Amino acid sequence: MRTLELALEEAIEVFKALGNEHRVEIIQLLDEGPKNVKDLSVAMEMPFSSTATNVRILEEAGLIATELIPGRGSKKVSSKKYDRVIISLSNQQDLTHNLYRYEMPVGDFILCEAEPTCGLLSENGFIHLEDEPRSFFEPDRKNAQLIWFRTGFIEYHFPNRIPKKAEVEELNFSAEICSEATYYKNDWPSDIMLTINGEEVGIWTSPGDFGGVRGNLTPYWWGINNTQYGLLKNWKINKDGTFVDGEKISHVSIDKLSLQEKSHISIKLEVKNDAINSGGMNLFGSKFGNYNQDLVLEVSYK
Repeated sequence: MRTLELALEEAIEVFKALGNEHRVEIIQLLDEGPKNVKDLSVAMEMPFSSTATNVRILEEAGLIATELIPGRGSKKVSSKKYDRVIISLSNQQDLTHNLYRYEMPVGDFILCEAEPTCGLLSENGFIHLEDEPRSFFEPDRKNAQLIWFRTGFIEYHFPNRIPKKAEVEELNFSAEICSEATYYKNDWPSDIMLTINGEEVGIWTSPGDFGGVRGNLTPYWWGINNTQYGLLKNWKINKDGTFVDGEKISHVSIDKLSLQEKSHISIKLEVKNDAINSGGMNLFGSKFGNYNQDLVLEVSYK
């Protein structure tokens, strides 16, 4: 179950967004699965323009996500990001809460190996040199908003805030991500492996490297003939196995991740040389692509 935990002062926009019966109905409809604005408009018997406005308000509140699906005439499809919202009504820290959330900038990686095509962009331009693996070790890498490579891996160490005697129920990891082709290629599959604490939890195959349509957040100096946006993917690991956007991809369960045995939580994203689809990877920060987020880790426990 995906959970959004908010302090009282952080919840104002969520209160506003849910204080409307039409937007509540949209959330309920998205519980059935992703839908575009036309689908929602027809289901609600509401004008397209009014439906689009309500979808935008829910997006801005962070309750739903919208992504461009490539194909014959790209279309936007919205999906629900969370199954529940927890709001603390106290100004004091709740020592019994059962979830923590941490957002990691994409440039805060600990280790990487990158083979061309590769590079890093800040919101203002290139970091060091394009197609130069040594650029990944420049101090300015921490300002990266777009990172790409054809093969290799990138690894992050998230803080481990799980209480010592707690039982971990679920781990969620989300990122905006896609394949890596020269310029862009919407049909360019790539097998991206997620490894947590040294355990390979499963492969998600990205369908392509998306361009030709400017990303919602992508700066205008970055040409439209280059990669513009990715897909927001959510990996979930619990006692039943590993899932990507609700679809089971492996039998690796939460107890295999040794979360209580390490001082940090290691997250590694990798495209292997011997992958069936070795199509590279683009990783987006909060100021590139379509989603205003970096890498998000959520751990729930009891």
